Formats: sequence, C-alpha cells, structure tokens
Amino acid sequence: MASCCANQTEVSNRGDTLKRVVLVGNPNVGKSVLFNALTGAYVTVSNYPGTSVEVSRGNATIQGRSWQVIDTPGMYSIHTITEEERVAREIILHETPDVVLHVLDARNLERMLAMTIQLIEAGLPVILVVNIMDEAERMGLKIDLNLLQERLGIPVIGAATARKRGLDQIRSALASYASGKEGAAPMQFPYASPLERNVQEVVGLMKGEYILSRRALAILLLQRDEEIVSLVREREGEGYAAIAAKVASISFERRESFHLDLSLERNSMVRNLVKGAFVAPDTRVVTWSEHLSRWAVNPLTGVPLLLLVLYFGLYRFVGDFGAGTLVDLLENRLFMERFNPWITGWVKEIVPWEIIQELFVGEYGIITLGIRYAVGIILPIVATFFIFFSFLEDTGYFPRLALLVDRVFKRFGMTGRAVIPMVLGFGCDTMATMVTRTLETVRERVIATILLSLAIPCSAQLGVIIALLSKAPGALAVWGGCLMLLFVVVGLLATRVLPGDAPMFYMELPPMRLPQVSNVLTKTYTRMQWYFLEILPLFVLASVLLWLGKVTGFFEKAVDAMTPLMASLGLPRETAVAFIFGFFRRDYGAAGLYDLQTKGLMDARQLTVAAVTLTLFIPCVAQFLIMKKERGWKVAGAIGLFVSCLAFGSGYLLNQVLLITGLLT
Repeated sequence: MASCCANQTEVSNRGDTLKRVVLVGNPNVGKSVLFNALTGAYVTVSNYPGTSVEVSRGNATIQGRSWQVIDTPGMYSIHTITEEERVAREIILHETPDVVLHVLDARNLERMLAMTIQLIEAGLPVILVVNIMDEAERMGLKIDLNLLQERLGIPVIGAATARKRGLDQIRSALASYASGKEGAAPMQFPYASPLERNVQEVVGLMKGEYILSRRALAILLLQRDEEIVSLVREREGEGYAAIAAKVASISFERRESFHLDLSLERNSMVRNLVKGAFVAPDTRVVTWSEHLSRWAVNPLTGVPLLLLVLYFGLYRFVGDFGAGTLVDLLENRLFMERFNPWITGWVKEIVPWEIIQELFVGEYGIITLGIRYAVGIILPIVATFFIFFSFLEDTGYFPRLALLVDRVFKRFGMTGRAVIPMVLGFGCDTMATMVTRTLETVRERVIATILLSLAIPCSAQLGVIIALLSKAPGALAVWGGCLMLLFVVVGLLATRVLPGDAPMFYMELPPMRLPQVSNVLTKTYTRMQWYFLEILPLFVLASVLLWLGKVTGFFEKAVDAMTPLMASLGLPRETAVAFIFGFFRRDYGAAGLYDLQTKGLMDARQLTVAAVTLTLFIPCVAQFLIMKKERGWKVAGAIGLFVSCLAFGSGYLLNQVLLITGLLT
C-alpha cells in the first residue's frame, strides 16, 4: 500500500493551480468512458504504488483551468474488501481530491445510492453523475434529478457518457467547484438514536486531522476496518487507547446487530431519497438490448452467438481482412515490391561498408526485416484485432461472456471473470497477463497465467497462423483442436495440483448497446500506441542481435544446434530461424513462418506441426518479463520451462500422429 507521506509530498508538489478530480463508482458504470471524454484519452496508466492495481491518470482543461483526472478501480463501498476497492479508497484518503465524481448506473439507482450517502457522510466534495440515462429511459424509468439534488444537497447530473450526453454539465459543475460556487451544503443523514449515539461517542474521542470526516471514520472503526484502525492509531497517538476501548465496548454490546442495523438504516435512507424521485413503470419495458443480453448468457443461444462472433470477428475480419488483404497490401506490394528495393539501393549507395549495409538492409536488417515485420505484417493484424476488440468491449458483451463460461471455467479453477484476460490474450498476451491481477485469488491468477503463456496466441501470431493454415484443408482444425485439447488438459491438471479454493463470482452487467465509432477509434488508437511503442524497439533490438549473431557466426551455430530438434519434429532446418525469432516475440516467429511458407519450404503437415509448436512455445520476452513482475522469478521460470518442454513434446507427438494417419498429406 502506498505510504501516506509519499502521497502527501506528491500533493504538495503539484502546484496550487492544478485541481484534482477522482472518479469513483461500481464497476461497469461508465467511469472509464467519462475519463476518456474528459481527458481525450491522453493517459498514463501505472500501478498504484505498492500494489498490482492499475490507475489511469490524465489531464484536462476545463473552462481555462487545469485538472488532473484520476480513474479509480471499481468499488462498492468505502468499507473495502478487495484490493481494487482498497486502492480506490487510498486515492480518496491520500490524494486530497478537489472533487469526487460518483458515477452510478441510472438503472440501478436505488442500489448504488448507498455509496453516495457514504461519500457525503465522509465530508467529500461530491458530484453525483447518474449515468446510462438513455438506457433507463428506454426501460421506462423516470428519475427526478432536481428532487434528488435537493434531497442530497450536492450537484446531480443526468448523463449518457457513451453518447456524449451530460458532459457539458459535468464540466460546468467541476468549474463551479473550482471557483468556489458549488452551492448549498450537502445534507446530513443521521441514524436512529442508538446507532447515532454510538457513532457520536467514538467521534467525541477523536482529536486528529483527517481527510475523511471523523463521523465516517468512526463508522469504519466500528466495522473493524483494519486500515482505518492503523490510520487512526497513527494520528491519535496516546489518545487511541480510549478510542479502541470505546470501539471494543460498543462492538461487544452490538456484536450481533451492528452491521445489520447499519445496512438497514442506509437502506431506509435510500428509500426516502428515491421516494417520488425514481418511478418505475407498472409494466416493465423489455428493450431489444435486454433480449440480446438474455440470449448472450443462455447456453442454448449464447454458444451459437459466440461462434458467430468468433467467425465474423476473428476469422473473417482479423484473419481474412487484416492478415490477408491488408498484409498483402503492405508487406508484398509496399515493402517487398517498392520500399525494400528502394531503401536497399539507397543505403548501399551512401554506406560503403558491407557489414553496416547488412545491419540496415541485409537478411536480418533493421529496416528490411525488423521494420518490415513490425509494419508490414504485425501492424495491420493488430490494428484489425483492436478495432474488433474495442467494438465488442463497448457493446457490453464481455461480462455476459464471463457469465456464459463461468461454469466451464470453474472446472479449471477459475471463474467466468477469467475469460476477459483470456480474450484479451488474443490481442496481446503481455497485456492480458497484467489483467490477470483483476482475478480474485493468487491461485486463479497463476492458472490464468499458465494458460495464457501456453495456449492463447496473440493477435499478430493468430492472424498470421490463420492466414497460413487456412490454405491447407483441415490444418486449421488440427491446430485449433490441439490448442483446445492442451488448454483443457493443462487447466484440469492445474486446478488439481495447485492448492487453494475456488473463488466466488460476481460481476455487474452493463447495458448492451451499439458502440460509438469515435469511442472505438479512440480506444483502438490508445491500444495501438501502447502496443507499437512496446514492440517496435523489440523488433529493432531483435534485428540487431540477429545481425550480431550472423556476423559472429553464433546465429549459424544456433541454427545448427537446433537442427536435430527440428528434424525430430519433421521440420526443415530453416524452421529453426523462425523459432529463434520466437525467442524475441511470438509474432516475430509467426512472421518467420510466413516467410518460409511464401518460399515454399514446408508442406501442410510441416506447417501445422510448426504452427502448433510455435504457438505453445515459450512466451515472448515482454510477456516473460511481465510474468516475472506479476508472479516472481520462480513461478515465471517454472512456467517458461514447462511451456517449452510441453511445446516440443506436443509437436513431436503431433508429427508422429500425422505421419501415421496420413492426415494433411
């Protein structure tokens, strides 16, 4: 957990003119969409200090004033349970927000208002954003925002941030806070006398200075919140003993009823708040998106829907269009026919030394190999995948997919929530390995990391392999069947070998909707920027290392050393080059296979064996480093060794099976 002092130093250094707004709320209520709208998605994403939870920060200029906007992980209450909730509260506790934007889902107003009461109770400068109003209106729900604002005593704004609705009002409300014109003071929400008396008894003993109100801290102390206990002990010094004694006495007296009483009191407050301000129709309107939502989570309709999504999204759009049409346009027409001959001639003309010419435009040259692979082959595949992924993400399909596969994933020791890093792995396994931190238990994270490093190809590798194998009848089915079989076998074994209990599963379902083109393009651009900045230096570095290997003779020796291994797999000697590429990046190796296939060096059987082995092969450098960061050296090393042995063992067995059965000949 971040230290209090470190964060306070950051606050003091940020300058008087920079205001800070923190976005809080339940998961899937539209915080990130609002964050992107306010900041223009020019963000820095980093781990919160001392944790593995990511926090997005961006800058915005609102009516001439500079703001830092912080998007926090989802939280259900100030009384925290998960690591994500603890990080969100840490930001509120230590980063001194000038404004807290509480974003909630209009369709679930009554359930989410309890947290609004907690934020007001904590003395924070709160603006309530009632989001997803468009969907609520389609369902026939009516919300009197003015009445709600009057009862809460804070600004209440109706919004549909995915449709850009309400953004101007949110910016105006932020500007009013910044200029000290925020209006009336928030309302107070007293509890019934026994509970209120207990809270006041604890408040009366507190003397320290806090960002949250003493009233909110007293309630958290009575809820036995360990982090708040540590904070109050530090701030109160010798006076803490009396507070601890009072809390212990009250907790003992109310040991059977405190949490229940507090919950009932807050529910009663919420009912009074929404009385007359939230009206649901007598006959509930079932929208088209709700029908689609039900189909997506029902196995009878959800599985065919999933197959349709995979066929049109991955196979046709990413495989056919991205890895076929666009790669042919960029790699063959642009690089091979025009750019590479021109740049090779130009470099040879101005650089007299052949060895330096080789570095830039030789067989493993930075430009003719590294840049060509990165731009001509990988870029169009990754771009089409991220467009497809961002589109699907904005429809709200992923949480429903998680619900659909939950029962199956539980057999592998994971919940349906793990489907999100698994699907993200088809874009980039490095990014997906980081996302495993959102899973509830360490055991679940380790299983997901193993399966990601073994059987989930990244978008570039997937696109190239689909393009390679789709030309051979049955090859794609054999490749997919092998990966599926190993995914199931390793998943079942992992859940039996690794200690720990199966986690619980709970996930908010956002509305299903048609995504906004601008949102999809913004997300795609942000992901592409991150991805390309990561891979381009690695491709350049790999080319330099390969060039060094060639001029020193080491590369040739490495190929010679791997030749017997390639022969045992039934592969030609040249395939070793693709596997050496694969040490640097999986997609680099797949691009190497692409080169061998275009030269006609492999038949359908060899292509399939090479594709299966390379897909299962050791994680790329970036993914391995993230595995080390997330799981530590021992676990990352063990996974890398296990995956490599299994890859070559599976390739050998597959080759024998194909030779014996005569399949793919």
